[in-house]
Amino acid sequence: MTTRLPDDYFDRMYARAEDPWELSTRWYEQRKYAITMALLPGQRYRHAFEPGCSIGMLTAELALRCDHVTAGDVADAAIRAADERLRRSGRLDGVTLMRGSLDEPWPGGPFDLLVLSEIAYYLSADTLAQVMRRECPRLLPGATVIAAHWRHPVDDYPLTGDAAHTVIAATPGLVPLGRYRDDDVVIDVFETGHALSVAARENVPGVQERSCE
Repeated sequence: MTTRLPDDYFDRMYARAEDPWELSTRWYEQRKYAITMALLPGQRYRHAFEPGCSIGMLTAELALRCDHVTAGDVADAAIRAADERLRRSGRLDGVTLMRGSLDEPWPGGPFDLLVLSEIAYYLSADTLAQVMRRECPRLLPGATVIAAHWRHPVDDYPLTGDAAHTVIAATPGLVPLGRYRDDDVVIDVFETGHALSVAARENVPGVQERSCE
């Protein structure tokens, strides 16, 4: 049984083009990154982990909101492209780039933000569930977990975006905080804690407590 797409799948993609998914040029991608960043409940994070960073488009945005970002990818070409992009933008100082896969043991952290952007559907459902159950307990209490994935089926991928989010949502200890969904993308936000709304965290008058289902 295939547990995830092999590394050479991505090596072949980057051999054909430096930006095989056109992450740097498509408005769809720019809009998705903007929605992802807007959904983060914290104004500032100490240490984010972004596996599957590709050429570093979202990494550059995370660097503006985080004291440090650890970002990784299985493709050496992607890491080189991300390094160059972050250097050009002056945002590399707060970023550690590493080679690795989502299903491998995660770096030590500790992390208060986990970003799963267009990566979870590369794993089988069982493997994804095992990884989330193994690694999420290592996140800091009150950490944010955000997942963003393409909703249309791709023949090569073990999961659809919706299926991947179903697996992620079933992870023990993750409490749902918010969601954006349209025909193309689903973005879910969770917290390893009580998942208070942004207004509740700031004691905005009139906020009523709600229970997360």
